[in-house]
Amino acid sequence: MTTLSRRGFLTRTAAATMAAGGLGSLLSACDVKEVKAKLLFQALPPSPHHPVLWPIRKDNQPIGDGLLPETGAALRVLCWQGRIGGKCLKDFAHKYGCQVELRTFRTMSEAIATVARGSGTDVLLGGTVDVLATLINGNLVQPLNHDYIPNISQVWPQYTEPFYDQHWQYTVPYTIYTTGIGWRKDLIEADPFAMVNGWETFWNPKFKGRLALLDDYREGIGLGLLQSGTTNLNTPDPRQIDAAGQAMSQLVRMVKPQLTNTAYNLLGTGRVAIAQAWSGQVAAAAKYLPPGTPNDVIGYWFPPDGSGPVANDTMTIPRDARNPILAHLFLNFMLNRPNALANTRDTGFMQPLTWMTPERMVHEGVIPHALISTTVLENYFYRGLKELQLQIGANAVWHQVWNSVVKELN
Repeated sequence: MTTLSRRGFLTRTAAATMAAGGLGSLLSACDVKEVKAKLLFQALPPSPHHPVLWPIRKDNQPIGDGLLPETGAALRVLCWQGRIGGKCLKDFAHKYGCQVELRTFRTMSEAIATVARGSGTDVLLGGTVDVLATLINGNLVQPLNHDYIPNISQVWPQYTEPFYDQHWQYTVPYTIYTTGIGWRKDLIEADPFAMVNGWETFWNPKFKGRLALLDDYREGIGLGLLQSGTTNLNTPDPRQIDAAGQAMSQLVRMVKPQLTNTAYNLLGTGRVAIAQAWSGQVAAAAKYLPPGTPNDVIGYWFPPDGSGPVANDTMTIPRDARNPILAHLFLNFMLNRPNALANTRDTGFMQPLTWMTPERMVHEGVIPHALISTTVLENYFYRGLKELQLQIGANAVWHQVWNSVVKELN
């Protein structure tokens, strides 16, 4: 599809959205204040320059104070694959005399669909910042009662006023990570640090059949943008999106990559030698190395100046949670230092607690010293590149271009 047709597609999508009566449906479901908040979001998505205070609907209020946790309950937790440690689940179940049922998802679209079906999920672990508007405006998550979550005091100060959810009305932070390049030094020759643009490392025919990319349309097109020198990971410009898609199509034809969100396993076992990966996945890959293999055979590259993709997941409570009190207690549990430490040890992903510095992660044996580059510094969030909520039309174009890239793998 040509650049012009994609631009036309964006325009037609935006026009169709307005013509479909979106405003009318808002007016029938919300009061005037909520409509104004949503219209403001449509013009300016949440960003560090435009922090958003989400409205709390009259028909979706926080739970009351001082309630006792549900008894004989089975807490349903929905989480990314490989993003929650078994020890934390077991310890929470023991502490509160309940069962914990874990369900996993591979993409955010899958997670949202599960919650929207009314699955009775109690906790959504891993909701990314760019989908919060969908969760909140769709009335899929409930506002939090802060009295049940005192451990918020242990997190980085910015997370009590995050730009994407002022006053943390619906979210608390979960894992934090960068997106970079992980590779096995003992299997291939690669050195992103030696390149002017490290992202170009992937465009090498010698990696054919040995490379993995994240199975995520934002990360996929984002990689194409970075390779072509564009750092706006939220661009609505069809020309830039088209150029990114062309770059990714070239990569697909050149190396035939795998699409996966379980790079930790593939890198550790050597089934792939190089991967686009989240930092926590590369840290976790060390656990999958063959016995006797040193940790330093795994490398991780992220732009040394911190100007690469940086993100955090959130913890939210779906509106139809069957055990909302236990769900609040679970959020609080995961923000407690010993539990966050155990979770990082199991998964490789850090949490934004003030105590969890890179040096302490290494000292505690949670992250191998050879992989200290996978840890995340708080100041990355001030200079890093963020994937924010896309407008409807732009999001459709991103999806369309990525889908055309994926088809070339079949």
